[in-house]
Amino acid sequence: MNDSRNVILAIVLSILVLVGWQYFVAGPQADRAAKMAQLQQQQQQAQTQAAPTSPATVGGALTPEAQINATFATRDQAIAATPRAKIETPEIIGSINLVGGRLDDLKLKGYHTDLSNESPIVTLLTPASAPASYFVEQGWVATGTPVKLPDAQSTWKLEGANETLTPTTPLSISFDNGAGLIFHRTFAVDEHYLFTVTQSVDNKTTSPVTIYPYSQVTRHDTPESQNTFVLHEGGVGILGAKNLVTYKYDDLRKDQQEDIESNGGWLGFTDKYWAATIIPDPKAAVSARFSWSKPANTDVYKASFVAKDAVTVAPGGSASSKNYVYAGAKEESVISAYASQYGFDRFDFMIDWGWFSFLTHPMFKLIQLLHGLLGNFGLAILAVTVIVKLVFFPLASRSYASMAAMRRVQPEMKALQERFKDDKPALQQATMELYKKEKINPLTGCWPLLIQIPVFYSLYTVLYITIEMRHAPFFGWIQDLAAPDPTNLFTLFGLIPWNPGAVPIVGHFLMIGVWPLIMGITMWVQMKLNPPPPDPTQAAIFQIMPIIFTFTLGTFPAGLVIYWAWNNTLSITQQYIIMKRHGAEVNLFGNILASFRRTPKPEEGKS
Repeated sequence: MNDSRNVILAIVLSILVLVGWQYFVAGPQADRAAKMAQLQQQQQQAQTQAAPTSPATVGGALTPEAQINATFATRDQAIAATPRAKIETPEIIGSINLVGGRLDDLKLKGYHTDLSNESPIVTLLTPASAPASYFVEQGWVATGTPVKLPDAQSTWKLEGANETLTPTTPLSISFDNGAGLIFHRTFAVDEHYLFTVTQSVDNKTTSPVTIYPYSQVTRHDTPESQNTFVLHEGGVGILGAKNLVTYKYDDLRKDQQEDIESNGGWLGFTDKYWAATIIPDPKAAVSARFSWSKPANTDVYKASFVAKDAVTVAPGGSASSKNYVYAGAKEESVISAYASQYGFDRFDFMIDWGWFSFLTHPMFKLIQLLHGLLGNFGLAILAVTVIVKLVFFPLASRSYASMAAMRRVQPEMKALQERFKDDKPALQQATMELYKKEKINPLTGCWPLLIQIPVFYSLYTVLYITIEMRHAPFFGWIQDLAAPDPTNLFTLFGLIPWNPGAVPIVGHFLMIGVWPLIMGITMWVQMKLNPPPPDPTQAAIFQIMPIIFTFTLGTFPAGLVIYWAWNNTLSITQQYIIMKRHGAEVNLFGNILASFRRTPKPEEGKS
């Protein structure tokens, strides 16, 4: 019996360790690394490179220091300063910069910065001449004989009458280098977030030209990130033998550069809900690179690739190359569809399903399916809880039956404890004989808690990382299942105008809303169904567990707290019925009332 309780205690403490790790070790890491010394420029002009073995040839020609320095105070000023072609689709709005031919202005029409539909829509890409710039560019590099190639300052011209990129109207631009080469770039976009970029070159000279296509995502300044044990933000990709590659921003600052050879794959930068990635043809051999540099005191992060196979343009001929750009929200259905349609290798890894993706991804699929049937993600979570209860009912039934048997033998247990109160080995042996006689397996009592741990983890991950849960409402005051309960006990639920979270050190634990209180109460009631531990220390620990969980889970996503409260309620009902059916005396209300009675002190002289 003591072994059983020790196991249960270990499991509970493991959950506390998980929670503690989330909030005290693996929380937001912004500004935690010391600034590194300025890195000297190491990239050379593309024309002087011996071979296109890596995208290093891209940087020197196409990102001069003048482009890295923010030259405008605001994003709007930077956009207004250059000629542009518009982008308009059902999901995105923005423009292509004709200076450099870059995709550097993109907003997501379906997502607002907060719950209000009056708030600004989310901005994803920003021009290089604005603060916190973030953009995607394509181009060519050459080896051997110098070739005048378009760079970041080259001005492209619109081809044809179309001036707006839409899902039904591709947009073409061109650049004449004045030396016999005409470069064309055609952008196509679907109804979601996938751009197809086709580059071609017309050779009007009398000599063949050999060049290599490249694509690159560049991000200036270090964004705020929430890297935790269930979420990665930073560089990400599926590349060659390394498979999944992830780089936090501080890792890139430390390592400065990582070169990877790959056939196909993809790479870029991911935030919690958004991503910008570049994708070569799935069959193309490329040299990919993640890198960091710091010219002009600005952190510059890059994810880039250059084709290993050259494109040779014969005199009087033309040649082309195609690649893709995904820039938008990390919607699971959209990303999975692209992986199937285009053959992008493990494209759904853009969403950080974690080490236990075999649990988290199916959990998301189930919740999404139920949402389609019920029309509410909160109701879908409640339905998932019921399904889990039904699936594991046989295990739970045996567990609660064992608890019922343990409650039946409580009088005999107390007699044994009194008889062998000074002989613990004999008490343990007598207890085991009693269990054997009554066919009780105390370890089966661990199953309800063990089952809850993987479900808790997978649901927490789904709520925390998936954009589908962002701003998903439940009922009443819960308008975002992925955010904590907005009510607060310590403001008397809004009557006192102050912010308990601002209190130093303990403020985090003072964010206790209605649903965390409900969860704590249901957890406490459930514990009153179980036989009390004979050890006073263990009994005290179990008494304060609901309080600890209430304060700890106060800032967890509301959807997770609702799940736990609902799970506790179902468990109370299930356990009460099963224990009564097996003949155990379950005086739930009596146990609850007894918790509020003061234990009388022994009279003096008596023990």
